[in-house]
Amino acid sequence: MTHALFLPHARLDDLIRQVQSAGYRVIGPKLEAGVIHYAELNVAAELPWGWQAEQTPGRYRLHRSQQTLAFAWAAPAQGLKPWFFAPVEPLWRLRRTPDGFGLEPCLPDAKPIAVLGARACDLAAVARQDRILEHDPHYQARRQDALFIALHCTHPAASCFCTSAGTGPRASRFDLGLTELDTGFVLEVGSPRGGKLIEPLALAGATADQIQAAQTAVAAAAAQQTRRLPAGDLAGRLAACIDHPRWDAVAQRCLACGNCTQACPTCFCHARRETASADGQSAEHSRHWDSCFGELHGHLAGFQVRPQTAQRYRQWLTHKLGNWWAQFGASGCVGCGRCLTWCPAGIDLTEEVAAVLGEAPCGR
Repeated sequence: MTHALFLPHARLDDLIRQVQSAGYRVIGPKLEAGVIHYAELNVAAELPWGWQAEQTPGRYRLHRSQQTLAFAWAAPAQGLKPWFFAPVEPLWRLRRTPDGFGLEPCLPDAKPIAVLGARACDLAAVARQDRILEHDPHYQARRQDALFIALHCTHPAASCFCTSAGTGPRASRFDLGLTELDTGFVLEVGSPRGGKLIEPLALAGATADQIQAAQTAVAAAAAQQTRRLPAGDLAGRLAACIDHPRWDAVAQRCLACGNCTQACPTCFCHARRETASADGQSAEHSRHWDSCFGELHGHLAGFQVRPQTAQRYRQWLTHKLGNWWAQFGASGCVGCGRCLTWCPAGIDLTEEVAAVLGEAPCGR
């Protein structure tokens, strides 16, 4: 960080107004229904000032902090996936015409969004989904003009392991990057678009002390993380452990509820459905999020290919940490820890993969 600006807390509204005037909807963290999640923002006062989030396996609790900061908490409850890859998406409609039927595409006509406070793990997840859905017109319609104002994380949760996943806590691939200090933000420009956006704000340069404090805070966030994933492509190692007894052991706890896949910012499994109108004049073909833990998801050619919970958990973990490398050139896990936090049984992915790869020889 050789050159940076300083954005006082009091001028955060100026940044938001500048982004809005450029034609964006501003999306950022808000406290609603007992969680911090990404939602549409109008003013800086809607940010979760003075809150911290305790996140451990199977537990999420908000607490008031002695520091009145906007971002003194870890990853929001849900990632950015719903904003680009909608949970329910009509793909096309069929309407009866005098000559038969007419097909109508259902591409979204959405105003571009700017994400304020995008975490490193969530930006990494967007990059993963860019690879997966690069030819999906519905995803691209929402994604192509998005602007990212990143937040370099300084307050990780106990469930975080982005450092070992190689995705954070410092973000990459952003238009503007923020690191929060007690009185404001050290601001970095990450793209020409970001630089042009903040020109009218005429911000002063950050001091050497402010830059050092920002770097120290991010480094401390990395050092605080105690959970780890094994490094690199795990496909071969996991494939060699397909009969490890740990799969049956974790299945005794797993409810196959799919919470982990719904909270995961990279999971992309989905199902297709057709719905006809009551008068028979039209029908709609839609896409819905699905989970590899669901019984119907594995029902192929008249039978269930993974009837046991152990098989479903093994499929999820070995695909995400192993087979993704061959398909997409990276792990499917960005270390956000949401699968730990929102698992009602408190199952810890990092603990399970360590047990499978590091206990007794596989298959015994």
